[in-house]
Amino acid sequence: MTQPDSPQSPPRSPPLIQNWISLVGLVVVAASLFAVVFLMAIDLSRGFGNPYLGILTYLVAPGFLIAGLVLVAVGMIVERANRRKRAPGEVARYPRIDFNVPRQRKAVVLTAVVGVGFLLVTAFGSYGTYHFTESVTFCGKTCHTVMTPEYTAFHNSPHARVACVQCHIGPGASWFVKSKLSGTYQVYATLFGKYPKPIPTPVANLRPAQETCEQCHWPQAFYGNAERVNYHYLPDSANSSWTVRLLMKVGGGDPARGPVGGIHWHMNISSTVEYIATDSARQVIPWVRITDEHGNATVYRSNTDSATDALIASTPPRRMDCIDCHNRPSHIYNSPSRAVNLELSTGRLSTALPWIKQRAVEVLAAEYDSTSQALDSIDTTLAAEYGDQPDTALVRQAIGEVQTIYRNNFFPEMKTDWRAHPDNIGHSIFPGCFRCHDGKHASADGTLISHTCTTCHIIIGQGSRPESRMISPDGLEFQHPVDIGGMWKQVPCGACHTGGNP
Repeated sequence: MTQPDSPQSPPRSPPLIQNWISLVGLVVVAASLFAVVFLMAIDLSRGFGNPYLGILTYLVAPGFLIAGLVLVAVGMIVERANRRKRAPGEVARYPRIDFNVPRQRKAVVLTAVVGVGFLLVTAFGSYGTYHFTESVTFCGKTCHTVMTPEYTAFHNSPHARVACVQCHIGPGASWFVKSKLSGTYQVYATLFGKYPKPIPTPVANLRPAQETCEQCHWPQAFYGNAERVNYHYLPDSANSSWTVRLLMKVGGGDPARGPVGGIHWHMNISSTVEYIATDSARQVIPWVRITDEHGNATVYRSNTDSATDALIASTPPRRMDCIDCHNRPSHIYNSPSRAVNLELSTGRLSTALPWIKQRAVEVLAAEYDSTSQALDSIDTTLAAEYGDQPDTALVRQAIGEVQTIYRNNFFPEMKTDWRAHPDNIGHSIFPGCFRCHDGKHASADGTLISHTCTTCHIIIGQGSRPESRMISPDGLEFQHPVDIGGMWKQVPCGACHTGGNP
């Protein structure tokens, strides 16, 4: 019996991929795919995050992989167009796929398997990219010069275990998208050196504290008082200590948990506090509005010239939240005086070195062009100052501690230190509380926003240690460690205490 003729395949043309553009694309794809797999293996096997490895693994290598695939496709399209020009009508506009032809069937299956594999790798890489760009490592280490101040201060802050995104983005898709759009410009600014020095604060598009801070710090649970001890050292040869013990009236606004009042009354629990600032740093506040739980609003205006009717009418008020007082919760740059006081109180700087409080503050507050220049100057200046001290080990320890203070708080390359970012907690250096509680904000009926010290705290103890035994639960009148008469009642603390003087 005669067997029927088997179907004959049409004459095969060389595969469209056989062109220089596609071949170059294949080389790029192969190299990139190998790099992606290899780098992922390294990234998964290491126990710590490396920003450069993460960028290469999840951003750069996949980018080359996609570019290679694009080259392959472009080469095939160009090759097909060239063949159609050489033999019009003989080359179909689209490729014919016949599953009865074994070669074509295998090619389709292989293409499908490779495509699915590529999609899986892409999905895994995209997931890794998402998590990597949300990491503290990415936020802090990717751009050395730009983010070094914030990253360093963050690791020395009370929130060092809280990821950047938990405060700067928070939950939800909308703020994630906003942050990525903002981050796109930030990448451009970093690559082309368009970023300002220092990075301006406050962050204009920061998510409201009610959606971030209050996820951990429950405002309804604030009540009662809290003790705080401030250690100060005088600029004298003995580095004399002066301690102030404060009872902070933390208070709250939930009557079910305690009396309504105190500092955290501001937290919009039962009343709403709004204000208008005339400067970008929110340090000058001429207008305040308080709306109580019944909807009654009271406006307080400063008697300064900055609170013009035109300004008030054209500026939308900001609703007060945690960040208006706790504006440096994770990026704290201590002033020279505060940093040296801390080192002396913990014993890392020895009071046995004469005048070390004054000398350390002076050398820290000096102007330097770079961190390396500052560290060298600190070394040579203090070594010369204490060259006659018999205990050289104590001198070297002091020099090392002062250099550590500088590395943690001063960043001349970014023009960043305590002066660049006012701290609104308290009122010792910056206006802080006195932005509103300055005795100059009055309502229409003449009522002033409280200006008395005991509104927020009472002094229960003060003096030099160990003599600071005089403690009064009823509160003491503030006693300045240096006799300046009643001047401290007439001028704000920051008029004299700049942070750069002892």
